[in-house]
Amino acid sequence: MWLRLRQIALVAHELEPVQKALIDVLGVKVCFNDPGVGNFGLHNALFPVGSQFIEVVAPIDPTVDTAGGRYLTRRGGDGGYMVITQCDDKAPRRKRFEELGVRLVSDFAGKHFTNMQMHPKDTGGSFFEIDEMKGPGAHDRDGPWHPAGPDWKAGATDDTRGIVAAEMQCDDPQAVGRRWAEIAEIDLTKDTADAAELVLDNATLRFVTCEDGRPEGLSAIDIATDRAAMILERADACDVRSGDDQVLIGGVRMNLV
Repeated sequence: MWLRLRQIALVAHELEPVQKALIDVLGVKVCFNDPGVGNFGLHNALFPVGSQFIEVVAPIDPTVDTAGGRYLTRRGGDGGYMVITQCDDKAPRRKRFEELGVRLVSDFAGKHFTNMQMHPKDTGGSFFEIDEMKGPGAHDRDGPWHPAGPDWKAGATDDTRGIVAAEMQCDDPQAVGRRWAEIAEIDLTKDTADAAELVLDNATLRFVTCEDGRPEGLSAIDIATDRAAMILERADACDVRSGDDQVLIGGVRMNLV
């Protein structure tokens, strides 16, 4: 029974500036705009990063109350929103939710795609989602991914190779890490800096203390690339470089590894 990191979602006040920064700095391309998120008062864009994805969502009308808008207020601005994983079998995952009393705020079951988004009050740290794909090639690492549209590979570029880690800042990193570990049924371990982490099939989830003055949430991702120098040069030109090997886009620190 495996679990992979497949998608990271950011939420922003405005879609266009964050979309432009991702394109101009990371060299990614839009592969899909999902009309379905309009039902939640949002619009979005998805960008392939290897066989994974960065999604940006933003309210269509900031004067209309939406879950995304409330999250922006709660976190004090643009930032990380969701950690979205892919599993190979939803049945034992759903049974686990029931055993632990984890509520679902989004629960969609289609012919080829099942979405199970957990209530953040039952997980801590960030929105945590476990989805399943079915059909031909569904379990391939670069297989189909419903949220990214029918032809996501047409948007793939060579500047980035994948998202190898996501970092949640938490009021109590150990407690949140243990909660995610029991949900994912993966042992909680520690990295070289003594931070709590979960090692998934293709990436690591880290749980750290809140250090930037913002409340808990998805705060950073690690992006594998062979073109870090070029990306950092573009980040300097766009004034979004935030460290020796780091850029800040959409309120999320992106470490180039």
